[in-house]
Amino acid sequence: MSAHFGHQLDPRARQLLRTLIAQYIADGQPVGSRTLAKNSGLDVSPATIRNVMADLEELGLLAAPHTSAGRVPTAQGYRMFVDSLLELKPLDEPQIDALRRELPTQAPTQDLLNGVSSLLSEVTHFVGVVTVPKREEFPFRHIDFVAIGGNRVLVILVFADNEVQNRVIVTQHVYSPSELEQVSNFLNANYAGLRMSEIRERLKREMRETSARLHQLMVAAADVTSQAFPDQTNADMLIKGQVNLMGAQVAADMDSLRELFEAFQRKRDLLNLLENCSRAEGVRLFIGEESGFNPLGAYSLVTAPYGVDGRVLGVLGVIGPTRMAYQRVIPVVQATAQILSGALAAAS
Repeated sequence: MSAHFGHQLDPRARQLLRTLIAQYIADGQPVGSRTLAKNSGLDVSPATIRNVMADLEELGLLAAPHTSAGRVPTAQGYRMFVDSLLELKPLDEPQIDALRRELPTQAPTQDLLNGVSSLLSEVTHFVGVVTVPKREEFPFRHIDFVAIGGNRVLVILVFADNEVQNRVIVTQHVYSPSELEQVSNFLNANYAGLRMSEIRERLKREMRETSARLHQLMVAAADVTSQAFPDQTNADMLIKGQVNLMGAQVAADMDSLRELFEAFQRKRDLLNLLENCSRAEGVRLFIGEESGFNPLGAYSLVTAPYGVDGRVLGVLGVIGPTRMAYQRVIPVVQATAQILSGALAAAS
């Protein structure tokens, strides 16, 4: 749709739209024909500019607030601005290094992700969001089992990214301490460096091909690993900087802000939207209602996936008002995803 409009507009209309949107992003005030005449660099009269603005309004790219003679961009106007009129420059190496220095790259993954959501919020002055990968997605380095009575077992797991997790599981059979030690030795010797889903698959396959004694050990290993890692359905996300939106919105928008804050509390619907973004490569941008998610109707969402070895682990992004400085926010989101991917690859 935006590209279609882009081809329809003559160079003068494109220049006026670009100037108007840049001005509105800078100060948040409806832009009038006099301001445009002064700032557009075009030698045209205010009357001509008013005619062009009326045409742009008819195309749905601008809107006129009731209280002002000026115009403001619509979601369609912003979309065309980003797709056709904006020159995006990736961050240069010194800027990327500056971002990298702000992150605790040697820290456990949870601390790193917290750092990323805070960094996105601090750099853009909007809301930083990061989805948390499921632990299933990380290879394990070492596993221990401790019998704690009946068929309850304490599992101590050390992951490749140095995260340590303890959990109590209930196994189908009662195992002695020596049996549990055999199982942990077997898993550590044969399966370290694999993800739990890969271990389960390999155990199933190899159980069909092994001797009776080893088969028994594998059955025990399959039992404890499936209990230690049930399929995790409670995905999570980290959100930082919600309060930044309060300064960015005018009082008339407080209802939309309240709706968005409630969505932050619930998380589930926003998580679904972000997980859908993880299926696309590179940066994605939703302006206003484009996301199909009502609480974001007055906001824009910029996302990028992050991961290791070509496998997407999650999504990070920024939520801000539709009049955000896209040329600044989009490269920051893109670079932060690359930095996070690099830090996770180095840790695993």
